[in-house]
Amino acid sequence: MEPTLESTVEIRSYLGPGDERTLADDVLDGLTRPFKELQPKHFYDARGSELFDAICELPEYYQTRTERLILESHAADIVASSGAVELVELGSGSASKTRVLLDAMRSAGTLERYVPFDVSATTVHEAAQTLVAEYPGMSVHGVVGDFERHLKHLPEPIGPRLVAFLGGTLGNFPPGSRRRFLRGLRKVLSADGYLLLGTDLVKDPAIIEAAYNDSAGVTAQFNLNVLHVLNRELHANFDVDAFEHVAFFDRKREWIEMRLRATHAQHVRLGALDLEIDFVAREELRTEISAKFTPERLKGDLRAAGLELVELYTDPQELFAVSLSRRA
Repeated sequence: MEPTLESTVEIRSYLGPGDERTLADDVLDGLTRPFKELQPKHFYDARGSELFDAICELPEYYQTRTERLILESHAADIVASSGAVELVELGSGSASKTRVLLDAMRSAGTLERYVPFDVSATTVHEAAQTLVAEYPGMSVHGVVGDFERHLKHLPEPIGPRLVAFLGGTLGNFPPGSRRRFLRGLRKVLSADGYLLLGTDLVKDPAIIEAAYNDSAGVTAQFNLNVLHVLNRELHANFDVDAFEHVAFFDRKREWIEMRLRATHAQHVRLGALDLEIDFVAREELRTEISAKFTPERLKGDLRAAGLELVELYTDPQELFAVSLSRRA
């Protein structure tokens, strides 16, 4: 009889006592600029996460299902090319798409460790407990932190490492920040490691805009929910009903913008910041950019970060891409 392999779970948090100030700092910075804006990471409170899960099921929102289809079609090739024994996933969430990669690693006989990295401690704990039950012998080293600030706390590689950053989240970074973030990812790859990126592609603007202006209005609720976050967490008094959802494709920059537009002039106080701001009628607050990529733009960003593209996997309609790259 073969010995039973033991799974282990280790979870470490790097969100210290000062990290709750991140929202306050970001809001103070963003709302006092001439053109007001917020960072999209603040969408994801419990309600925001529920709404985003609902968005992923909408017929107009092609990104999630298309990325999953690409992974299902090419996971075996990705694992064979990378030889990965561990999978690091940034913004792991519920790890639903991750199973496609873990299954391929198990089938190849290389699966040793999964490293979920998420800002939500609950999410990391739940994913860890679920996955060690599904994958006997696999160890889990969970990291609770902000992947923009805490990448240095990833555990040392135990062998060839595959770092996955899926969902098109890379597009939320402006170009300069995007390349700086990619350079940070290069540092945490093992010498023989690979980076797996999900990126939305440039296409018919009507398809892109429909994904952010769904007929059921779920994306509008998701966008407006960030004002509820500010009201609750920063003791603000935004009149949420006095804002409307706006999303459009900027054809020059080739990115989608989501904004909240004030339907009339209003005065807002954020008690936790001792801050008062004014909105004039029809003034807009930018809440997200989501850049769309061409293969050339992706190669350029990777090259600037010291990475080289190994393979680009797309769907038949070329709506979305999953790329595999390594240190140049």
